[in-house]
Amino acid sequence: MRESEFWAAIDYVYPRGRGRSLAQDLVLSALGERSPQQALDDGVDPQRVWDAIVAVQDLPEHYRFIHRLKPEDRQELGM
Repeated sequence: MRESEFWAAIDYVYPRGRGRSLAQDLVLSALGERSPQQALDDGVDPQRVWDAIVAVQDLPEHYRFIHRLKPEDRQELGM
């Protein structure tokens, strides 16, 4: 996952700016008690950051690779 794909996933799953806020405010133990934004700024792999969000937010497992799905395929999965 590229960082641009991370932000696209955040914006898709948490629209209207909620994802950007979550990335700044949510502190995750899996990221060393950092927010997703801090972890990315520190060079943590975006997929690792996304996986931590998926886990703590209890998102469906298929969201882990949402960046690999075409928009029409997302609709078929109910995303």
